[in-house]
Amino acid sequence: MLRAFSTAATGMSAQQRMVDVIANNLANINTTGFKRSQINFGDLLYITLQEPGTEVSSGINSPGGIEIGSGVRTISTIKVHTAGELQNTGRNLDIAITGEGLLQVILPNGDKRYTRDGSLQLNANGELVTNTGYSLEPAITVPADATSVSIEKDGGVNITDSGGTQSVVGTLQLARFPNPSGLASEGDNLLSETPASGTPTTGTAGDAGFGTIQSRFLEKANVQMVTELVNLITAQRAYEINSRTIKAGDDMLRTANEIVR
Repeated sequence: MLRAFSTAATGMSAQQRMVDVIANNLANINTTGFKRSQINFGDLLYITLQEPGTEVSSGINSPGGIEIGSGVRTISTIKVHTAGELQNTGRNLDIAITGEGLLQVILPNGDKRYTRDGSLQLNANGELVTNTGYSLEPAITVPADATSVSIEKDGGVNITDSGGTQSVVGTLQLARFPNPSGLASEGDNLLSETPASGTPTTGTAGDAGFGTIQSRFLEKANVQMVTELVNLITAQRAYEINSRTIKAGDDMLRTANEIVR
């Protein structure tokens, strides 16, 4: 009887974590390049009271056994790297990656990170940086006399100077991973390499295995509000049912105590 209490408690804890993940997905529904998280569960160890196939009488084996589960645990939360809807902004420095690929970002300490957020800016030195001010890798600097900047599908950054001359000042490089779901989220729309993600492969947009760059567009979050709300209702009902299991066990113990009286 008491085993049901601990088993139901693991179920309530698991559904609480699911609600936490859903809340984060919904909170970032308007975050550029955000990838929704998915939570995965697995059952806990079983207490085997009778092995399947145990001989129950002479020459007769039981077709099944007796196993009592211990509940559920959270195995992992992974990022789902499906494409988000593209939003036309009309801004020359806004880009969206259609297909596989991540922009490479360099932190102030020299560490490399990755992002799908293509809302690029120019800093005081004319360098292309992310919306939070991190430099791209490789670094691209736009001259001060540039009158216009455009980004091509292959990542080439074209400028027109004050004399009307056009030139290419750099090319955006993309990175992709064998298992992008294994990347670690660090906030600020940044992802970091882990042993689970594998080693990145870098290349130019449009190369084999890489997506292309769509200028004047941003990739919206791939969060589907209806799906998240349905998952939220499911988690809430599962939480309630697990709590009823605890109440049912408590009622049964109360009944047993009253028999003794």
